[in-house]
Amino acid sequence: MLSKSNLKENKIQRVFSVFKKNYQEVPLEIFGNNPYKTLVSTLLSSRTNDDTTLAASKRLFSKAPNLQSLGKLEELEIKNLIYPVGFYKTKAKHLKTLAEIILDKYKGIVPDQKENLLKLPGVGNKTANLVLNRAFGKPAIAVDTHVHRISNLLGLVNTKNPNQTEKELIKIIPQKKWKDLNRLFVSIGRQYKSKKKLLEFLQKNNLTN
Repeated sequence: MLSKSNLKENKIQRVFSVFKKNYQEVPLEIFGNNPYKTLVSTLLSSRTNDDTTLAASKRLFSKAPNLQSLGKLEELEIKNLIYPVGFYKTKAKHLKTLAEIILDKYKGIVPDQKENLLKLPGVGNKTANLVLNRAFGKPAIAVDTHVHRISNLLGLVNTKNPNQTEKELIKIIPQKKWKDLNRLFVSIGRQYKSKKKLLEFLQKNNLTN
């Protein structure tokens, strides 16, 4: 008879296998391993859907393809370029300050250490982890609403917020899977937006037991 930990390991393998088969590209992945574009687009994505974020990011990057050019833009111009992302006025302020800090303190290079990323305005745990993971290939689990919701529905964790979810997932997910976790879970979450549809998908694939 399999132990509890072995049962969970088997379930995690099945989840990743099913999610990979049903994967559809997440819009913001197009910025790949570019630290600047990954950082900015992820910061813009907070409280905003990916399609709106992608359009806003492309408008901004057409005017500011790098940190140097972002630093030269006026806050008002950034605001107009990123509208209508959520909290666009606050995010414009954050981006202007963030560019100045990185240009001044980090010689124009996006830092690749979590503690330094978290010091930047508008950068929280999820954004820092996503930049580390996607742009620098460092092991990190970025937990957004999709990852938090799906992890709980699967019964992998029983948590109240994304920070708790991150701590619990770190304990049970093998590190080699960390790099794929966010994009796979976000892809499934985007395809099945309602709890009902998501549960139907998970049940159909025998992932809720």
